[in-house]
Order: sequence, then structure tokens, then C-alpha cells
Amino acid sequence: MREIVITSTKEEAILEQLNLCLEGNLNEEWGERVLEFANGIGKGVIRNISFDWGVSLLDCTLNFNEDIKIVFKTNSISPVEFVFISKGSFKYKEEDTEEYVDLEQYQNIIIAPKRYSKKTFVFPPYQEIKVNFIRIVRKEYLKKKNNNVTYLNELLLSLFKEEEASFPYRHKGNYSLKIADEIKALQNSYDSGIIRTLSLEGRLYLVLAMQLMEHHDFETGSTLPESLCKEDIKKIHRLSDFIVDQIASPISVQILSEESGLSPKKLQLGFQVLYSKSVNEYVRQLKLEISRDYLGNTDLSVSEIVYAVGIKSRSYFSKIFSEAYGVLPTEYRKQLKGSKR
Repeated sequence: MREIVITSTKEEAILEQLNLCLEGNLNEEWGERVLEFANGIGKGVIRNISFDWGVSLLDCTLNFNEDIKIVFKTNSISPVEFVFISKGSFKYKEEDTEEYVDLEQYQNIIIAPKRYSKKTFVFPPYQEIKVNFIRIVRKEYLKKKNNNVTYLNELLLSLFKEEEASFPYRHKGNYSLKIADEIKALQNSYDSGIIRTLSLEGRLYLVLAMQLMEHHDFETGSTLPESLCKEDIKKIHRLSDFIVDQIASPISVQILSEESGLSPKKLQLGFQVLYSKSVNEYVRQLKLEISRDYLGNTDLSVSEIVYAVGIKSRSYFSKIFSEAYGVLPTEYRKQLKGSKR
């Protein structure tokens, strides 16, 4: 495992130290610093832009060829970090005595380490990761006119005031595609100059506001319609087995809603979060995968397979099978038999 040690909390130094290890190119335009690398270590782009009042953004797209451990060892107070992973996952821990925790896709995460503590991120190989860090230097932000931090709940207020008893703090909250959509818009800003800077700053504050709102709802026990809690995710995982067991029967959103106890809206959100598919797309994919297995490992006729996976029309089955795999079911079986000779 390759280890990269960072000894500063300032973004400029962080990018320079990363660049020494990642052997990329570091450029600056419109006040935005961009580190790009593509070599034996992997490939990726790390963007940084700093705004007034101690607020900054690190936007990372990473794909490593080996396990990469990035360790922050500093002699200064770390900023509060609002983290959102829009693709992939990685691990995090503070100090050497802690267990690693998984930081997951679409989950709202807030990290506020103890003063001068070591924090470690471990990125897996051969997995594209897209992650945003909104970093706030609290002392600087408190100088901002109308910062309104007193309206935060007691826990977050104590973090912003750097009260020692509040540290370390780690929030692993609900899963939200609404935040993911705003992050995507943030990442896909193609403007230039002042328009780009203002657009990035505006969207950054919108994302930050949404992350603060999610934290408030999580702490008060209320969940927004467009977010999912850990228990919702578990229920949707369990539905996968239910769908396989009932694959020959009609499977609708309403049936799955009744089985799981989740609303249809939550179901659709959950399947998008876990599988990047709607409920119907996921069910259809399972039917096709099971039918493909039947074609290769049984002597059932195509008509019998169509019945076994709960598809009423053989012509429709042939159409969607061909769209998915580029070959008709009968031809697929012939190809398999030919390859086994």
C-alpha cells in the first residue's frame, strides 16, 4: 500500500504535497488550482478553489491502480469538512487506535477531528471515486458578517466554536440523491472567469446548506422525502432476495412497497442509490439474468423460461433480451452449446 503523508491544512500545500507523490501537473486558472495525474499510480483530477471567510472546495475524481493511504499529520487545527461521495466509497479513521469506517456513496458526512490528531483516508484500487470536500476554517468563518451560526443546533454550534468537548466528531447521515444532483451541477460547471467563480461559490453554499439541513433532520429524527436512512437501505437490500424468490410472479412498485414498508417514492430513490436503476429497470435486469442462466444451464424451452421468469410475451422477451445482450435467446443458446463442444 502506497502511503502519502500531508503535513499542512492549507489547500495550496496539500496539492503541492500530493503532486510530489502523484507525479502529476499542477496548474492554476481563475484562482482555481488543478492537479492532474495519469501514470502507473493511477489517474485523476483534484480541483481546489478557496473563497472568503475560510471556505474552500476540494473536488476529486480518482482512480488508483493500488491501495492508496493518505495520512494528514498537522500541527494546526483541522477545518470542519463536509464530505459527499457521488461515486465509489473509501475508508477513514482518526488516530491509529481507531477502526476504519466506510464512507459511502450518496451519504452525507461531516468530519471534525480532534485538535492536532492524525486522520487517514484509504482509497481502494481500480474504482473510480468522485468526492467533494467543503472545508471550513471556523475562526475565519466566524468573522463573516451574518454568519448566523447561532441558528445551528447545539452540536454543530459547539463545533464551530471549537469547544474541546465536541471533538472528535463524525457524522454519517442519510443518503440523498438531491444533494448528489447539486454536486453534479457543481462538478459540471463549464463557464470561465468570473461567471465560473460565482457559479461555483453559489452552488457550494447551496450544497453546504443542504448538508446542514440533512444533519439537522438526522439529529431530530426526521427524514426528508428525498433522503434515505441506513435502515431504509437495509430494507431495499432485503427486497433483492424477495424479487428473486418471486421472479415468476407479477412484481410492481406497490407490491414491493407493501413488502418493505417503504413508500413508492422511497423505493425508487433507494433503487437509484443502490443500483442506479428504477425499480422496474432492476426487476427487468434480474429477469434477464435469470433467463440467461436458464438458457445456459437447463433444457427448458424459451417459452418455458419466459413463463418461469414472469414475462407474459415471448416476443417481448426476445426483444429485451436482444437489446441487453445483442443476440436473440435462441442464438445465445446455440452459441453456448457450440462453445462447449
